[in-house]
Amino acid sequence: MRIVILADTHGYLDPRIADHARGADWVIHAGDVGADVAAACGALGERLQIVAGNNDPADCPWPARAEIDLPGGTLAIMHGHQWPARVRHDRLRAYFAGARAIVLGHSHRRVLDTETTPWLINPGAAGKSRAFGGPSYVELIARDHDWQITPHVFTPRSRMRGR
Repeated sequence: MRIVILADTHGYLDPRIADHARGADWVIHAGDVGADVAAACGALGERLQIVAGNNDPADCPWPARAEIDLPGGTLAIMHGHQWPARVRHDRLRAYFAGARAIVLGHSHRRVLDTETTPWLINPGAAGKSRAFGGPSYVELIARDHDWQITPHVFTPRSRMRGR
């Protein structure tokens, strides 16, 4: 099963990410979505799960957290702004102790921590806002006995000018 993991679009989904994400079984967005991005994400895969971030409207239709049963385990999703940076990862791991992996956003920085279970996956920013090192997403291939995660990072748009 192919899962595309996004976060922190803030109203802009990099079109290169959209091109690569098409045809996913699941599209996961870990919050700070912004206008019109939810519909664009929904068109990329069979199923869509979005959680609310701290920059999404209070009346948005998305939950603060979600859990999805996948082959081989549970994927938990939460934006991560609920805790300060210094304790965020520990608190998420305690909160979702039964998950195989936890998807988070908020920091705009990629994290692929597979040394401790549950794993922590922050895909970085998939838009323009603070996309450190370039806009990015993570692809998760989930099988009953094997999960593989692959980060995909694109050249920042400002470096592409004049090409």
